[in-house]
Amino acid sequence: MFERGIEVSEILEILETGETIARYDRDRPYPSRLVLGWSGDRPVHVVAADDPESDITIVITVYHPDSDMWTRDFRRRR
Repeated sequence: MFERGIEVSEILEILETGETIARYDRDRPYPSRLVLGWSGDRPVHVVAADDPESDITIVITVYHPDSDMWTRDFRRRR
């Protein structure tokens, strides 16, 4: 279990079906992305890096975005 009860299965589903709202192509050693998904009625942001050579995704962080810091749709910082 991750932050506030987010299950690993939910994170995997978010990575598969969520919306990539930002890409960080200059991140090293692998490019990363910010994915928006939902855990029930709560938004979840997952930052993950993709290693294209090994076809592995590395989860960097998972969190519930703060509504004071993000737009109402949780896609852009204020």
